[in-house]
Formats: sequence, C-alpha cells, structure tokens
Amino acid sequence: MASSLKPGSKDAPTNPRGIPVAPFVDRVEDYVTDRSEVESTMNSFKEMISKYQFMEVNTQRRAAGLKDKIPDIQKTLDTVRFLQSRKPDADPIETTFELNDTLFAKAEVPPTDEVYLWLGANVMLAYPIPEAEELLKSKLSTAKQSLSNCEEDMEFLREQITTLEVAFARVYNWDVAQRRKDREAGESIEGKKSSSANG
Repeated sequence: MASSLKPGSKDAPTNPRGIPVAPFVDRVEDYVTDRSEVESTMNSFKEMISKYQFMEVNTQRRAAGLKDKIPDIQKTLDTVRFLQSRKPDADPIETTFELNDTLFAKAEVPPTDEVYLWLGANVMLAYPIPEAEELLKSKLSTAKQSLSNCEEDMEFLREQITTLEVAFARVYNWDVAQRRKDREAGESIEGKKSSSANG
C-alpha cells in the first residue's frame, strides 16, 4: 500500500515545476497494514525527506545566483537606456568601467548606436541599442520570474518536508502504540496463566 503513494509515480500530483507532493498520512492504519511494513515505510519517508532537502538546497543556490544576477542585468539595462537617450551630437562622456573585480579603467564614450554585451562563456556580441534593450528586458523579466519560481518552490519544499516529518512521526508513534498493545496483551495472557496455575 505504501508504494501507491510514492512520489515519482506517473499519476502523483506535482507543483507547476514537477516537484511531487508528499503523501499526507491522516490515518496510519490506511497506510501501514501491519508492523512488518513500518520500517520500510519509515525508510521510504527518510529517503523522500533527504530528496526534498537536496532539492531545497539546489533551489536556494539557484535563487542566490539569481539575486546576484538581477541587479547586474538591471544596471546594464539602465546603462543601455542612458546611451540610447544621448543625442548624436553630444560630447563624449568620460567614465570609469570595471575590467574585473579589482581593476578599473577610464574611457571616453562617444555617442553610439551599438553596444557590446557579454553573453557568457567568454562570448561578447555587438547589438544595436534598441535590440540590446529588448534582450536585456527579456533577460531581466526571465530572471525575475525564475526567482519568483525558486521562492515558490522553496516554500513548497518546506511544506513537503514538514508533511513527511509529521507522517514519519505518526507512523513511528503508531508502531510504539502497537508494541505497547502487544506487550500488554502478552502480559495479560501471562497473568491469566499464572492466576489459573495458582488457583
């Protein structure tokens, strides 16, 4: 019965990005039929919790990267918009730009109708300013949407981890209660045997 609720089955419900919903154990008796299934069920829950925690760490890492990237994209977009707003007959502007983290250079920037954008992997391309603005707006919008999805996924993953921890505790407590019942049943049988032997 436990395998029918495992995430990863084709009919298991998921969030919009395909993360499976953790099984909610309302009544342990509906999920675990006898004590022989308890250990495998609890191991399954532990495994699912560790998978959700792994997904959570990766999602947090991706969100942190996006939080670093979004201000850079916005700054680049603002710069492209500034260059676009300049008149063709304006004087060159003197600016300082970053070559790397600790090295800056001065430059004179004349009015221009194209900009060079880093695409990553040591690739830089020249774009007409309107095209560069559209590209950067698109990248900014995509990055903001991805960040929103990451935050939504992190909340979803926390809920799934909590659901599984509660399910784990319920199965464990059910097992403890079953053991106590078995022990009490065994003691009452022994008590009846000893009282009938004495009587």
